[in-house]
Amino acid sequence: MDVKDGWATRDTGRGAARGTYAVGDERRSRILDAAVEHFAQWGFHATSLARIAKDVGITQGGLLHHFRTKEALLVSVLEASDEHDTERFFAEECISVAEWFHRLLDLTDHNSRRPGRTRMFNALVGESGDPDHPAHAFFARRYRTLVDDASQSLRRGVDSGELRPDTDCAAEARQLLAVMDGLQLQWVLDPRTVDMTAQLRGYLARLYRGLSTTGADLPPRPVA
Repeated sequence: MDVKDGWATRDTGRGAARGTYAVGDERRSRILDAAVEHFAQWGFHATSLARIAKDVGITQGGLLHHFRTKEALLVSVLEASDEHDTERFFAEECISVAEWFHRLLDLTDHNSRRPGRTRMFNALVGESGDPDHPAHAFFARRYRTLVDDASQSLRRGVDSGELRPDTDCAAEARQLLAVMDGLQLQWVLDPRTVDMTAQLRGYLARLYRGLSTTGADLPPRPVA
C-alpha cells in the first residue's frame, strides 16, 4: 500500500511498468543513434550488430530484443529519420511554393548539422541500387513519394497562379530532388568547400524566377 496526500492507495505496478517502457524507449533510441553512425561509416553489409551493441553498452542479445535482425534495424533507422523530418519541416501544408522552397532550405541546413545521418543516407542510397539490398524497397518507395509530393507542391503553385501554367511539375520535381541529392553528396565528400544550403538557395532562386508567372525573385521568408 502507498500513502499519498493522506489516502491509502494500492500499488498496482503501473508506475513500474511505465518506468520499464521508458527505459526500453530510451535504449531503443540509443540503438538507433548508434546504428546511424555505423551504417554511415560501414554501409549495411559491413556493419556489425555486435559493434553497435557494444557502443550502446548492451549485449547483442539485448539489441536483438528491440530489433530482431540487422535488416529490421536498418529500416527502422531510415523510417525514424524520415518521420522526424516530415514532422519537423512539413507537418503543415505550405501556403505557397515560395514557402515550400524555404522549408527545403531549412531541411538542407539541418542536414549540414547532422553529418552522421547525411553520410548514412548517401552510403545506403548508393548500395540500395541492388534490388536484393534490404533498403531497396524503402528507397524506391521514398523517391516515388518525394516526387509525388514535390509535384503536388508545384501543381498547387500552378493552380494558384504563382507558377506558369506550362510548368512540367513532375519533371521539375525530379530535377529539384536530383540537385538536392547531388549537392548533399558533394558536401559529404568535401564539407569544407561545399556550402550545400547556399548552393541550393541559388538554384531555388533561379528556378523560382524561371517558373513564377511574374519572373520575380524568390521572396524572403514571411515574418511570423
